[in-house]
Order: sequence, then structure tokens, then C-alpha cells
Amino acid sequence: MKKFILLSLATSFVFVLSAFTGLNDTTLKTNEGDGTIVAVAAGNENFSTLVTAVKTAGLVETLNGDGPFTVFAPVNDAFGKLPAGTVESLLKEENRETLTAILTYHVVKGEFKAADVLKAIKSNKGKFEITTVQGGTLTASLSGSNVILTDAKGNTSKVVITDVDASNGIIHAIDTVVMP
Repeated sequence: MKKFILLSLATSFVFVLSAFTGLNDTTLKTNEGDGTIVAVAAGNENFSTLVTAVKTAGLVETLNGDGPFTVFAPVNDAFGKLPAGTVESLLKEENRETLTAILTYHVVKGEFKAADVLKAIKSNKGKFEITTVQGGTLTASLSGSNVILTDAKGNTSKVVITDVDASNGIIHAIDTVVMP
């Protein structure tokens, strides 16, 4: 019975999340599973700002690596929420180290599907701390049926699409850039 309830919650979770934005599974999964995390993201216009940032930071080779990785990938609108000029500033060569730190803060070693994240949140009294490749911590929690990531500065981001498969991991789309 417990497994059925968890499966029902996970299925509901994925359905509810896909309804939160104009994005949907079809929009995000154009190249799902056909390539690495970078290839899948590059095949979707909703991640064009992220892909540009990954290329600028020199992280393409890393994110094309064996993995597995879980990437909490900000959609273009997430970058649009940053203060005016922030993205342009981060894309400058002199800010490459800062950009790299921000991007690797969105990456976790290992593959954590939505059901795994939900289970971890519930098993840890409502909060699941995730260590990022950057070395910082993100805290996953639930707000209603939404998975919320809280960054080191206390800012939050909602997971809007889950379980976009790639050959070397998985992508979860988020609505706000998280900061180390």
C-alpha cells in the first residue's frame, strides 16, 4: 500500500508540475535521451540562455562526461528574473569563475529522479539537503505539491518540469536561478 501511495504521489507530482508554466513535457523533451545533458538542453529553445552560459563557462566537456548527473536547469525565464545586466555581465570573460560557480551549483553527481527526490524529502522530515558539484548545498522541500529548492542565500526556486532523460543523467527544469 505504501508503494502504491508513493507511486501515486510521484505520478501526481509530475502531472501537477507540468501544468505550472507554458512549458510542458513535449516542449522540454524534444531530444530526450538522444544525447548528453548538453545535447538535450541545446535541442530545446527554453534552455538557450543556460546553454550559452555553459559554453561560456567551458563546462560543455564536463556535462558531456559519463555522469550520471542531475541538473536543476533554469529555463530562460529564470535568467530573465535576474537583475538587468546580470546575465550579460556573467557572460564576460572576467566573470567566468563566478559563472562557473553558479552553474555548477545547479549540478549534482548522481541521478535523482522526481520520485527519488520526493522520497528523500519525506524520509528526512520534509527537507532533503543536496550537495552540488560546486560544493554548496541546496535544500529540497515541498510546498503543497511543488518541490522547492532553497539556495544558500535563502532564495527559492520551483521545479517546473521533472525527469527529462539524457544519456548521462537527468534534467529537472526550475523557474529561478539558484545562487551559491
